[in-house]
Amino acid sequence: MKLDLVKKLQQKKYRQSLGYCLVEGEHLILELQRAATTHSALQASCLYVTERYADWQSPFETHLISDKQMASISDTETPQGILARVPLAALQTPGSGTETAIYLHEIQDPGNLGTILRTLGWFGGFRCLLSPGSVDPFNPKVIRASMGAIFHVPLELDVPLTSLSSRFSRIGCLDMQGHSLTSEAFQSIDCYLFGNEARGVPADALQTLNAQAFTIPGAGLIESLNLASAVNICIYERRR
Repeated sequence: MKLDLVKKLQQKKYRQSLGYCLVEGEHLILELQRAATTHSALQASCLYVTERYADWQSPFETHLISDKQMASISDTETPQGILARVPLAALQTPGSGTETAIYLHEIQDPGNLGTILRTLGWFGGFRCLLSPGSVDPFNPKVIRASMGAIFHVPLELDVPLTSLSSRFSRIGCLDMQGHSLTSEAFQSIDCYLFGNEARGVPADALQTLNAQAFTIPGAGLIESLNLASAVNICIYERRR
């Protein structure tokens, strides 16, 4: 792929049309290579390096480019000098089907999504379902915030909220009037549903899905938790 097309992958419309995203930085490339050892589709990734990384050992097709060329395709102000083009199809997988599902409804903040993916990758055994209208998980900010977890967490995009009832028999959500997270019922949920940072999940949808409500106990000094924090607490409690 020509470098002018690689540069365009910083934009969502070109990621979608060309079928690739960019992964930048030494740590993320190492995570990508580690994931590629067990996920063969990732082996179709392509590496771009400057002279600084000319001796980098990689299973990917590798291209040596100038610092100026790297700066033109990089998303960061001070590029490290190593960047990969990764096929989107390799990052979208439903997993084995045995994972517990985390459904995110119209989540908008790249940092929140990246943090959630990092938590799911740390504990393992979860897959992430994103609704239509959610932030693009292949946004460079999401990938950086995930610290490479995006290569290890099964991911499904554009999953309609209305489809959950046919896929999962027990759906859980958060609500101030719900049961405690420490209750036995919380452990039996098949799909945990979390809403948009500002609007949450539509009440009528929760009723239609017959979602069981749970509460994270707090002192009540502030109105709500950050979305990523709430998800992280729930994941920890499920694994505790």
